[in-house]
Amino acid sequence: MAEQHSSKSIMWVVIIIAAVLIAIIYPLTNKSFDSAASSNAGADEAELRIQPVARFELAKAEPEAAGGAPKDGPTVYNSVCGACHNTGAAGAPKLDDKGAWAPRVATGAEALYASVINGKGAMPPKGGAGKLSDDEIKGAVDYILSKVK
Repeated sequence: MAEQHSSKSIMWVVIIIAAVLIAIIYPLTNKSFDSAASSNAGADEAELRIQPVARFELAKAEPEAAGGAPKDGPTVYNSVCGACHNTGAAGAPKLDDKGAWAPRVATGAEALYASVINGKGAMPPKGGAGKLSDDEIKGAVDYILSKVK
């Protein structure tokens, strides 16, 4: 009987030690079964980490208010014409290249007005700003002519 008693006590000691170890180790290793609130927070953090660096959204531009003051030549040049004529994009003569402007200036201001208003080569009519008036376009051409002569 002494053998049974000692084996029973060993069995109970092993069971108690195993239960204590399970009670300590299980919560430390079982991270995948957190509460629903915790798992949603982790998903939100993951969404933040995998977001694109920038977002791009196309939106229709608001129309300008009718009856606004006409724009002067330098303003039109800087807001519309300068995009190509400052960089030479699509073969546009640069504003500071008097040699490239010489044959154009020789045709006269009226021919330049017509080229800009109707478009020429890669340049769309009115430089792509169709809402500009002919007088505003002429002011921009006069501004360019004052710089290239």
